[in-house]
Amino acid sequence: MLIILLLLAVVLVVISTTKLHLHPFLALIFVAILFGLAAGIEPQMLIQSINEGFGKTLGSIGLVIIIGVMIGAFLEHTGGAVRLANGMLKLIGKKRVPEAMSLTGWLISIPVFGDSGFVILNSLNNALTKKAGLSLTVTTVCLATGLLATHTMVPPTPGPIATASIIEANLGLVIVFGAVISLLALIPPLIFAKKYASKTWIEPTLGEGDSDFEKKLAAAPSFMKSVLPVIIPLLLIVLKSVNDFSQFVSEGGVKEIIDFLGTPVIALILGLLLAFLLPKRLEKKMVATDGWLGKALLDSASIVMITGAGGVFGKVLQNAGLGDVIGSALADYPIGILLPFLISAALKTAQGSSTVAMITTASILSPMLPQLGLDSEVSRALVVLAIGSGSAVVSHVSDSFFWLVTQMTGMSISQGYRLHTVATGILGASCFILIYVAKLIWG
Repeated sequence: MLIILLLLAVVLVVISTTKLHLHPFLALIFVAILFGLAAGIEPQMLIQSINEGFGKTLGSIGLVIIIGVMIGAFLEHTGGAVRLANGMLKLIGKKRVPEAMSLTGWLISIPVFGDSGFVILNSLNNALTKKAGLSLTVTTVCLATGLLATHTMVPPTPGPIATASIIEANLGLVIVFGAVISLLALIPPLIFAKKYASKTWIEPTLGEGDSDFEKKLAAAPSFMKSVLPVIIPLLLIVLKSVNDFSQFVSEGGVKEIIDFLGTPVIALILGLLLAFLLPKRLEKKMVATDGWLGKALLDSASIVMITGAGGVFGKVLQNAGLGDVIGSALADYPIGILLPFLISAALKTAQGSSTVAMITTASILSPMLPQLGLDSEVSRALVVLAIGSGSAVVSHVSDSFFWLVTQMTGMSISQGYRLHTVATGILGASCFILIYVAKLIWG
């Protein structure tokens, strides 16, 4: 009965967000309450589950999401993201335009939202594609899949960091595994773009906005200043995780410093302070309510609320005893790490939002990880990545990113399905295969 109720709950979340256009925050809260009542949870226990689920989740991750979005806002508005893109181009070489756009998207989407990253880099993509004499379909597929790879798999992007919190995974392990796997997984979409997407010709058009890249680059901070707000928090978090894992510094003042600075919220606050150095002159309006930080707070509010609602949903499922039921039902089926991928992919395909798919899937799976044999530190990190890889499968008309890519590049809907949608499917599948291999080796 609980399994049937869970299936109905998932269907209700999808219908309420896609057909009724209800905000995912309300959809998750309402469905959690309905599930709890239908599952026979006592009213007082249900209220306690709601309070604990929301409070515990946001208490551990709310600030991290908000600060991460603020860092991205400073990189976007100061031209730091453009400088990072230019640095990646110099590293890869302007003759390898598809490879350069794929890796540029991969780097930019760590601190900046995937949608925003595409808008920022679209003019550069057009200009370089024109110079190289390539079809815009090739570089667009590379850029879009590069952005999507880290958007779904590498913290401090909000989706993966919220998923890691709900799953209670080691953030450092998620960053290390996520960075390596998402990078390697870009190879199949790159081959797809060069071998198949290149057969569909779309002429790059250089409009008035396509000169913006050079203008922004001239006013942008240096590469070193631009990369520090991104790389320092990641290194500090990874350092703490490696130390926790290996105990190379097991006691004393140095360990206390590593533990303090490597805590995600402290590491990201340091990243934010470094981001304050990006403008040539830090002005009051940048940090004002209606400035860059004010807008970043508004942008992050929806993600924070959805994350909290996901925590409520997960806590209600846990207190209903769903973990034991699902674990018993799947005991004879070695589905393991495939389950998070399949649930996330189904939710992503149905309702379009990668973030909602990740948070909902994490909420469903969190109570049952021990029963699925996925309770070790490495396994929990790989579950986060399996959920992320599933949330890339597939981007189509239910996804705002699909419309952004097709409308800004002149793709028809049928071309979008043949190229962008298929490429995101290849990306998600490639990620999962690498995750499965990692699970066999380290799981």
